[in-house]
Amino acid sequence: MCTAVHFQTKDHYFGRNLDYEFAYHQTVTVTPRNFPLAFRRTDPIPSHYAMIGMAFVQDQYPLYYDATNEKGLSMAGLNFPQNAAYKPFTEGLDNITPFEFIPWILGQCADLREARALLEQINLYREDFSPQLPLSPLHWMVADREGCLVVESVAEGVRIYDNPVGVMTNNPTFDWHLTNLKNYAALSKTDPENRMAPELDLTPYSRGMGGLGLPGDLSSASRFVKAAFTRLNSRCGDSENESVSQFFHILGSVAQQKGCCQVEHGFEYTIYSSCCNTDTGVYYYTTYENSQITGVDMHREDLDGAELVSYPLIEGQQIRMQN
Repeated sequence: MCTAVHFQTKDHYFGRNLDYEFAYHQTVTVTPRNFPLAFRRTDPIPSHYAMIGMAFVQDQYPLYYDATNEKGLSMAGLNFPQNAAYKPFTEGLDNITPFEFIPWILGQCADLREARALLEQINLYREDFSPQLPLSPLHWMVADREGCLVVESVAEGVRIYDNPVGVMTNNPTFDWHLTNLKNYAALSKTDPENRMAPELDLTPYSRGMGGLGLPGDLSSASRFVKAAFTRLNSRCGDSENESVSQFFHILGSVAQQKGCCQVEHGFEYTIYSSCCNTDTGVYYYTTYENSQITGVDMHREDLDGAELVSYPLIEGQQIRMQN
């Protein structure tokens, strides 16, 4: 399970928590403009927009979890089991496998308007990367500084939703999450007003009681509400340090700790959290074992190159002693 967020101060920021029970040796990976992007059922793109993000590089192919291109368009794939439905090859449509989806969009589209136009002709078709790497059931959030949308390939076909909330989690479908938010319309950052019995003294006994009823469990429905409330009420300054710090605090509100969500092969936890300044191309991340923020600047690489550039994650905790 995972949570994705887009957020704006002076600059625009996009990132996510990746929550799972094990990792795939992911790296911060820069795909330069002249790295040939090959696709299984459509024409390759030999030259394209450069991008940076978190990827598992397999057979020299970047399998991106999330990424931002040099124009500021961003995209993340999140777990969507039971609902994701990929289709057979269909003539007349752009047949793109889910593992190709992020580079296909980010390689060609400068903004959300261009992405939406491509999405109108897409067929997310069934083809595994390899026998060892079958397709994951996913849905995607796509954003630029002007807006955000969600893409879901379900049994009825590809569904594209405008996302006014700026967050995404997992099941159920996105339209369900938007409807479910109505159950929390009374939440507030201010003290609650006594509407139940004005003749009684129901003065709040604690700060933060306007948020009574805000979910705190790790389910995707609850994380959606918690992340939405936190993002929509977040306030911070415009500096890079303040903005990045606040972004990680938003993600931290729905982070998962080892031991709280047991699954078949262990415990699900937040393997990494990311935050990309989409205006500057700096990709920041933390890991479960290392809460220090680490950054990689795509513009310090040769973006006209033809080879992937990958940075292994700094996993060990970095503690600064003050005495």
